[in-house]
Amino acid sequence: MIRKIIKIDESLCNGCGLCAEACHEGAIGMVDGVAKLLRDDYCDGLGDCLPACPTNAISFEEREAAAYDQEAVNVRLKELGRPAVGTTAQPSEEPKPHAASGCSGGGCPGSNAHAIHREAAPTAATATAAVGVEASQSQLRNWPVQIKLAPLNAPYYEGANLLIAADCAAYAYANFHAEFMRNKLTLIGCPKLDAVDYAEKLTHIIRENNVKSVTIVRMEVPCCGGLENAVVRALKASEKMIPWQVVTISTDGKILEEEA
Repeated sequence: MIRKIIKIDESLCNGCGLCAEACHEGAIGMVDGVAKLLRDDYCDGLGDCLPACPTNAISFEEREAAAYDQEAVNVRLKELGRPAVGTTAQPSEEPKPHAASGCSGGGCPGSNAHAIHREAAPTAATATAAVGVEASQSQLRNWPVQIKLAPLNAPYYEGANLLIAADCAAYAYANFHAEFMRNKLTLIGCPKLDAVDYAEKLTHIIRENNVKSVTIVRMEVPCCGGLENAVVRALKASEKMIPWQVVTISTDGKILEEEA
């Protein structure tokens, strides 16, 4: 069958082994100091390994390959002394419609999309002056914020300035709401934890909605390269000429660079 599967450029591999650690299925092994895809049917095509690679030696390709075999993967994982994997959703799978109450049926009311309208921010006089804290207000304008849960189309995308950020960024950078989220729609994600390629979904959002600009805020860590790469590919695939920039934040909360 023809399907998406990883491809390793061995000439770029530095032998760090991070991709082998990131692969939940044990599809990648280190052979003579170089990362190799051991068997096609071990690879689920989700690309957990891509953001882990510091040299960008791993990419996707579509080719004739054996179908992903979860049973074979679990045999492999047992040999490695690692827990078996469960059923893995494909990257293009969208959240199921939420149930009337609770999260039965695979959906959840928490994924129901809606815009958030803010009143004017409170003045410093209404803040907790006793401890010298200046008043602040959340700048979140949309729900949900996780890329995996975000709708493909929504009224709030119309004319929006889109912020696509690593979910660690708001914790690392103290003034994240005021400097980055103000007057923007926010989508967050972590390709290492979500184990998906966001590019397909982001392409649809950018192409099918009137998005005015895109700001990418990522951390300096290598795995955040997967987020930036997905957004850049989505911008190209959307075939729209809209302004975009990348801001990189250090793990100690400093802005390292801004790229237009």
